[in-house]
Amino acid sequence: MIAIIDYDAGNLKSVEKALVSLGEDCIVTRDAETILGADKVILPGVGAFGDAMEKLHRFGLVEVIRKVAATGTPFLGICLGLQLLFRSSDESPGVEGIGLLDGEIVSIPPKEGYKIPHMGWNSIEIKEGARLFRGIENQSYVYFVHSYYLKADHPEDVAATTDYIVPIHASVEHGNVFACQFHPEKSGDVGLQILRNFCDL
Repeated sequence: MIAIIDYDAGNLKSVEKALVSLGEDCIVTRDAETILGADKVILPGVGAFGDAMEKLHRFGLVEVIRKVAATGTPFLGICLGLQLLFRSSDESPGVEGIGLLDGEIVSIPPKEGYKIPHMGWNSIEIKEGARLFRGIENQSYVYFVHSYYLKADHPEDVAATTDYIVPIHASVEHGNVFACQFHPEKSGDVGLQILRNFCDL
């Protein structure tokens, strides 16, 4: 069973719908025991870093997420869910993130001819051996919506990159913790294969 963490963020239903289409048993929940007992856990996210962290603390989910990661349960952060796994974000100065991974979330700099947020389809450069991307062709296109991006501290954690004004760390893998800046649930067949790969871990 896959637990989708509910902290009043958007996009929960689209993640659930994608998993159901793959034949997976999943539940949207904020119950600590259910999350800790799940075979796999997903942290989706749409919204602001500071607001999301406030809700995660309010529902007692920060320590639950840290426990899930510590037990070795496969864990996937999506979009804002990726950003929350790091220490901090330019979006909400002074707000501490969950801190499972090392790196910083910074704002995409403005550039003439480019719109922010980075919204739409973009190709990704996939690192050889990246577990989330088994069976996926390099330079496949996935769907992004974000104004802030990850600069991971450790190159070995970076599973995929993209370019939009600046190089962007689009996906990371560290032990049992995985995350994507893009939305696999909105990325067509490529995104479904990424979710399938996560479900098969």
